[in-house]
Amino acid sequence: MVKKRQILVIGHNVNGCTPEHEKIAYETGSEIAKSDSILITGGLGGVMQAACHGAHDVGGLTVGIIPQDDSSHANEYCDIVIPTGMGLTRDFLTALSADGVIIIGGGSGTLSEVCAAYMHHKPMVAIKNMGGAIDAFIDKYMDHRKNVKIVGVDTPKEAVKYILKQISM
Repeated sequence: MVKKRQILVIGHNVNGCTPEHEKIAYETGSEIAKSDSILITGGLGGVMQAACHGAHDVGGLTVGIIPQDDSSHANEYCDIVIPTGMGLTRDFLTALSADGVIIIGGGSGTLSEVCAAYMHHKPMVAIKNMGGAIDAFIDKYMDHRKNVKIVGVDTPKEAVKYILKQISM
């Protein structure tokens, strides 16, 4: 059996998540599911919930790796919930569980996951014009090591296509 691709979607939690973020995240989750990949998120609200909703609506498999120790905190669209009890350090689990990362806006928590993915050379793509802390790094490297460039794209379909190409290499 061939391992399924695992794509992490990160971005604004409930605070800062706009209807536009939710729309883009929903479409991204849907595109991931249509590609027969598994969606991984931090399992909570905002972008995470919208992406899970999108994947769920087209029959995809969703995994929520939550910071709490009780699975009841996960959003209703998580098929598999992994309660870590690790608080924010769970960002390393989400990043390392993924073959590639799609970023939709976000603040310092999102940057924490981006840094973890960056240090482990995970391919990353950010949807442009979503605002947030990631904007300063779109089409750039995080630092002098040049581990992986955070490529900017315009649509969820382009984001999934880019990640699939990177993880197929």
